[in-house]
Amino acid sequence: MRKVKQNIRNFATMLLFSDKNSRIDWALGLTAVLIAIASLVISHTLVSDLQREERTRMELWAEAMRALNQADENTDLGLVLNVINGNHTIPVIVLDSNGNVQTIRNIDKRHDEAELTAIAHEWRSEGNVIRVEMDSHDYMEVCYDESTMLRRLTRYPYIQLLVVAAFMVVCIIALLAAKRAEQNKVWVGLSKETAHQLGTPISSLMAWVEVLRENYPDDELIPELDQDVKRLERIAERFSKIGSAPELKPTDVTAVINNVVRYIKRRTSHHVTITTDLPDSPLTATINAPLFEWVIENLCKNAVDAMHGNGSLTLTAFEERGKAVVEVSDTGCGIPPSKFESVFRPGYTTKQRGWGLGLSLANRIIREYHRGSIFVKSSEVGVGTTFRVEV
Repeated sequence: MRKVKQNIRNFATMLLFSDKNSRIDWALGLTAVLIAIASLVISHTLVSDLQREERTRMELWAEAMRALNQADENTDLGLVLNVINGNHTIPVIVLDSNGNVQTIRNIDKRHDEAELTAIAHEWRSEGNVIRVEMDSHDYMEVCYDESTMLRRLTRYPYIQLLVVAAFMVVCIIALLAAKRAEQNKVWVGLSKETAHQLGTPISSLMAWVEVLRENYPDDELIPELDQDVKRLERIAERFSKIGSAPELKPTDVTAVINNVVRYIKRRTSHHVTITTDLPDSPLTATINAPLFEWVIENLCKNAVDAMHGNGSLTLTAFEERGKAVVEVSDTGCGIPPSKFESVFRPGYTTKQRGWGLGLSLANRIIREYHRGSIFVKSSEVGVGTTFRVEV
């Protein structure tokens, strides 16, 4: 028994480290988010710088167009034409003062004039326009769009983040699967070791009970002692089943609940009132009776502890949508809504001497072995709690 307690203590210590690792994971996740935000900010700054640079280039290009339109026979057009012909990336549409298309550059020539005018007006509405005064009565508008390279740079950080996010999701799924597999191995190892360590003392106790029965056949305490030893044997059997596929077979759930009630009543203060609301006919479900009985028993024990030995415990069973439903209600201290999911996590407990394993094991038994569900149906602090099991 000492070794069993040590194993449980080691497992609880591992759970504490697991919680610490969870906090580290959150810190790393927050760091990753901050890095992503910083990357977007830096990318936005670079894009803004490139936009200003393209604006400067277009202002120079527009000035070259003004010089070309006002040139005479003495004007050297070499530099002007070099500036105009040097634009190979920025789409440009030049409109005259009447809104007619005067020239285009780096645009598909299959567009007709109406389409080009519409495109130019769209660019102008975005602020990508430079007005060039020709004389007091004439002007032209140089409408332009972002270059292909700038558009790619604008989208690239978001595409990069999506790729990184997808990669992180795959990594997280893989890590969670590995962590879950590791936890499963720990559960199985702990359960098997507990069953193994209990086996020898239980066998000895069974032998001593037989000796006592032969020597004191009329002693009234021996049958009670025999029931407790058999109880320990069933507990060891339950732990030995963890990790292996349990045998599920049609069982009357009401009979299982009655067994739990009989056991709890004998070991609970008379200040706790235990009542049942069960159907008159058998409520059959495909379950493993020893494991399912342990789940209901664990819920009842938690309820008694939550009431501190004084209150009312009610077990209700019925059929709903083809499933057997069991509800365990108490008038205890209650659970805050924010803790409805946390109570099923390994290591979570409000008891000074608790290990936080009972509800976690119950959750595993119901969800993984019976393909059912277990959850907090309702709870109010200071009023009570109702747990619901569906199989």
